[in-house]
Amino acid sequence: MLARIGNFFRKAFSVDRLMGLALLAVFLFLYVTDPYPVEFLRLKTFDYYQKLKPREIPPPERKPVTIIDLDEASLSEIGQWPWPRNILARMVENLMEMGAVMVAFDMVFAEPDRMNPAVVADSIAGLDEETKEKLRRLPGNDEKFAEVIKKSRVVLGQAGYWEERETKAGPPVKKSIALLKKGKNVEPANFLPNFKSLIRNIPVIEKAALGHGIFSLVPEPDGIVRRIPTLFVFDGKLYPSLSVEMLRVAFQRKTILVRADPAGVTAMKIAPKRVFPPNGLSLPTDAKGRVWPYFSKSDKAKYVSARDVLAGTADPALIKGKMTIVGTSAVGLLDIRSSPVDAIIPGVEVHVQLIEAALTGKYLSRPANFRGAELLLILVGGLLMIWLVPKVGAKWTILLFLVVGGAAAGASGYLFVEKRQLLDVGFGIIAIFLIYALLTFTGYVKEEAQKRQTRQAFSKYLSPAMVEKVAEDPSQLKLGGVKRDLTLLFCDVRGFTTISEQFDAVGLTSLINKLLTPLTNVILNSQGTVDKYMGDCIMAFWNAPLDDEDHARNGCLSALDMLAEIAPLNERLKIEAVEEGRKHIPLKVGFGLNTGECVVGNMGSDQRFDYSVLGDTVNLAARLEGQSKSYGVDIVIGEGTRKLVTDLASIELDRIQVKGKTVPVDIFALLGDDKVAQSEEFKKLSQANQAMIDAYRAQDWEKTRTRIAECRELLDGFNVAGLYDLYEQRVEDYEATPPDADWGGVFIATTK
Repeated sequence: MLARIGNFFRKAFSVDRLMGLALLAVFLFLYVTDPYPVEFLRLKTFDYYQKLKPREIPPPERKPVTIIDLDEASLSEIGQWPWPRNILARMVENLMEMGAVMVAFDMVFAEPDRMNPAVVADSIAGLDEETKEKLRRLPGNDEKFAEVIKKSRVVLGQAGYWEERETKAGPPVKKSIALLKKGKNVEPANFLPNFKSLIRNIPVIEKAALGHGIFSLVPEPDGIVRRIPTLFVFDGKLYPSLSVEMLRVAFQRKTILVRADPAGVTAMKIAPKRVFPPNGLSLPTDAKGRVWPYFSKSDKAKYVSARDVLAGTADPALIKGKMTIVGTSAVGLLDIRSSPVDAIIPGVEVHVQLIEAALTGKYLSRPANFRGAELLLILVGGLLMIWLVPKVGAKWTILLFLVVGGAAAGASGYLFVEKRQLLDVGFGIIAIFLIYALLTFTGYVKEEAQKRQTRQAFSKYLSPAMVEKVAEDPSQLKLGGVKRDLTLLFCDVRGFTTISEQFDAVGLTSLINKLLTPLTNVILNSQGTVDKYMGDCIMAFWNAPLDDEDHARNGCLSALDMLAEIAPLNERLKIEAVEEGRKHIPLKVGFGLNTGECVVGNMGSDQRFDYSVLGDTVNLAARLEGQSKSYGVDIVIGEGTRKLVTDLASIELDRIQVKGKTVPVDIFALLGDDKVAQSEEFKKLSQANQAMIDAYRAQDWEKTRTRIAECRELLDGFNVAGLYDLYEQRVEDYEATPPDADWGGVFIATTK
């Protein structure tokens, strides 16, 4: 039981799975800590959604805001910026007369008008004092502008800066933020953008306006404006953004209700239900007081040239009942931004996008529970990859990844299109894919290592082509000892001791190599496995490590081919002997083959092992090779092999009990292939041989001699003459000393 448990844990927590778990932990940590690269990836994903399906531009009658554009044409006709304040006063008057709901300025008037009469009086040289005094007594442009602002509905802009700048004290700030705190130690200033400097309008203009809002934007680190702040902090006080202040003034509310808790800003309510049905006007902010507008493409139709407003030629339909905001699209005035859907957009249009989103309710939002869903995607998807890739393989697991990734992407797309909710599945899909890639890579490395190990292990036993087949499909390879039917072959040189006496160590080694090389090639070319070399002996087998349905036939044909290699080899050795002036002794080999169940696998110790076979089938094959000399034939096969190669030319030799065995077996001589088996010569010899064996086992010695004589007449080149010499000697012995009545024809072998 403990071994099974240990084996389970070894498989469940293999090295590649542990690496996958480690990588999963890294991705979970990155998601929780949310460093900028992770956030950047998420933001780019959401940008892509908006580019694919931006918010539809509302029709003209439903556009709440018109931009009074200080465009290039206006600057060319009226003059460079800043314009005299009396011109701006006339523009505000014209807008009010045309029915504008309000006028906002996406700019700050931080300095007195350089065209004020008093300034002109002091700047023109050569004027007499009387003229200068008259100019000084004239109303200033700033005062005229302030009077118009006071009579109108105007929101002035303010500029916040992150660095210290010299600022002038202005009138007291008109408080338009009502803060409702939930919980102790609630400080929104800890979450909101904090400016170190606030540039305000000159006092005479500042105190005349109905509202004041900060027009400064806070782009993301990549320069794109996605989330627009609604609140800012300066000197410990809360200030609304320009767009929020425009909404407050437009709905004629005194204050904006801001709710905050220790986690940050939770809500911002501008207009109650009775003012803006059905649910009032609330801005869904994040903890940092930012709103995520659903951006539309830049809309040039909402722009009206300031020149046309001053000339009174602007289309009244674009002004009446609209909130208006004065800004610029002129590149030279440096108010150019980037949005998720436009690489270049005038900064003033960003405020308009927020107002349109607020009035149409088309925001983008990230519900709090989405983080849990995104975390769950990473966790579950990663664990599935970690479990399944090593178990079922990369090929099938990629389908699961595509299903999971496609479903997650589809859900995210649906939520964006239908609910305008931002579910980030990009990081999760990338995390899952990288875990999949890691496990696939480690699996590939492991597989390559296994192939390399397999090639090294089997290069000694198999042909290169067979080694590659084993390496490419290790599933065919079962190591560690498995039972299967094999055909074993043993080959030995007869009289090798006498032959070896003619050579020194170097010459003998050369001779053995000359013998074993062609014989080994025959084995390898017939899908055989060379088990080992034992001096001048070869041991080989078929049907392992790769399956071979014709293993018995391939083994027998290999023995015949190996035998055929001996004659040309002896011719070459004879020539060498003559050249070296020594006696040539021809090489003669004998073979033994047997088929049956064996145990095959890695045999040895943990430090050193070989791929080999064990079993009685192996031992009998070795004994049969030894009997080939006794029976005077070249190839002896066991009855297990004979049953599988009945189409080959073989004759029965004997029923023998080999040394070390207690059960007799029938043995046969292999004389040729299937073509030989079909020849008339072989058929006659086979019939005569079987008749001889039958007479022998019937103890009819006279008839046995007659049959032996008939067989000798039918030899016709078959190398079995020694077999009949053996039987003649046995008949003579049994005539002198008859066997027992229950003898059964079994010969007890006394030699291996």
